Amino acid sequence: MPKHGKKYRKAAEGLELTARFAVEEAMAKVVESAYAKFDETVDVAINLGVDPKYSDQMVRGACSLPHGLGKDVRVAVFCKGEKQAEAREAGAEIVGAEDLVAEVKEGKLDFDKAVATPDVMALVGQIGRVLGPRGLMPNAKTGTVTFDVANAVKEMKAGRVEFKVDKAGVLHAPIGKVSFGAEKLMDNLKTIVETVNRLKPSSAKGAYMKAMSLSSTMGPGYKVDPALIRKFIEG
Repeated sequence: MPKHGKKYRKAAEGLELTARFAVEEAMAKVVESAYAKFDETVDVAINLGVDPKYSDQMVRGACSLPHGLGKDVRVAVFCKGEKQAEAREAGAEIVGAEDLVAEVKEGKLDFDKAVATPDVMALVGQIGRVLGPRGLMPNAKTGTVTFDVANAVKEMKAGRVEFKVDKAGVLHAPIGKVSFGAEKLMDNLKTIVETVNRLKPSSAKGAYMKAMSLSSTMGPGYKVDPALIRKFIEG
């Protein structure tokens, strides 16, 4: 078992490991228990009833949060010609094609998100092993391989979140900062949960959203009562 500091233990004091809460209650507790000197990020973890080893049960997508993520996002766009000016005008910090690929090969990855136009994906594929493990590889399914680079850049700047279920069937996503307050965080959470719900694979059997947990960067996780997840989606 990992050892936790005094502040974490105080935040988790009285928290039963088996305790389950309504979504609103869990969110309130996350905000109340945040203790770090910095503005902690709030995350959601959803255990899905899917088996990701089957391609038709892979859950992957993206959505724009109504209140953003509360942080500056540096965007790189792999494109050529007039699309480069379009990307810069939309706010992209880094724009290029062969030159940008060369920089990434040298280890220069000074960006948080990446977009690519379809015509340069063969180039970007050369650095897939670098971008992939960092979650930076552009993908058509998440809208980051597109000729509409202006819209893609603006969405990322505004707080676009991409998510993908892991091998254990768990999906993790950030939903904002503690300083947002519970109400705005709830709005962001609902957007993500509704999006994930719409992406339910037709081949998935049984309960889809089996469990959910909310936590801040340094704080304990608060588990949501599975029976109340559906109520939250439909409410």
